[in-house]
Amino acid sequence: MKYWMSAIVAATVALAPSAQAETRVTYKSAKTASSYYQMAVQVAEAVKVGSGGAMIVTVEESQGSEQNVREAVKRTGNYVFTTPPSLIDSALEGKKPFPADEAYKSIRALFPVPSLTMHWVVRADTGIKDFADLEGKSFIIGKGSFGARQTEAVFMALGLEGKVKFVDVELNSAVPALKNRQIDGFATAGSWPAPNVQEAGASVDIRLLSLSEAQLAKVSGTKLVIPAGTYKGVDTDVTTISMPVGTYATTAMDDATAYTLTKTFWTQLDAMTKVNSWWHGVKADMIGELAGKLHPGALKYYAEAGIPVPASLK
Repeated sequence: MKYWMSAIVAATVALAPSAQAETRVTYKSAKTASSYYQMAVQVAEAVKVGSGGAMIVTVEESQGSEQNVREAVKRTGNYVFTTPPSLIDSALEGKKPFPADEAYKSIRALFPVPSLTMHWVVRADTGIKDFADLEGKSFIIGKGSFGARQTEAVFMALGLEGKVKFVDVELNSAVPALKNRQIDGFATAGSWPAPNVQEAGASVDIRLLSLSEAQLAKVSGTKLVIPAGTYKGVDTDVTTISMPVGTYATTAMDDATAYTLTKTFWTQLDAMTKVNSWWHGVKADMIGELAGKLHPGALKYYAEAGIPVPASLK
């Protein structure tokens, strides 16, 4: 009996260090229907595998990038979130939509993720072939989202302000509404291929609106071409705009955790790419697109890996 009791105690002691060593991270991403939520789930799985189970990432749904940044100054510990670098710059400078708050200076960058790519989707049977054809049409833009703000800016630049009927419902209603002919189209921002655009193409014949060179000169964003065949029925290249997106934490995260997260992301990137093609576009030189300063833990990994880091991020 004493032997068995000793064995149990020994086993308990042996297990204790591993239990204590487990690090938990909260990853605030996007709405569950978005590609960014799926990416977050992939990252969480990759981190678990890459860390041998020593780090567990819990993914939280978000209403958008702005909410993610706002929560950064309220959350403690290992809080990780995604957002376009432009929003980080706005928060650091106290510009709209953020109030002036020194706490935003605690935000630190970790690594880039696939860029936000604008998709303007319309039903093929509407006859809409260009942005000018949207006048008088009904459109869902997902009010309050990055895609909505970008769409409003693009429509204004193209002379469509007030000429398109925006339907004030959540973006997750767009595909059913398009299929049931309740709307003529919708806007969405995400990586490509975007799951909701794929779903739309599987339900109804669609067309993606493409920006001409003259239109590109009027709007802000980086030119990006979605190859023909990416979506069912879209057999020509589509020219659109994109915006970089990064993964961030705060100084509340210790250096060892930031180091492990960053290292695991890059070492597991190839494995994630084999599962989802949206990771193809993520390259080390995209680090330069991040805003603010890199977390010291992330900086340590980049130094070890020999990945150049702009002086502005150090």
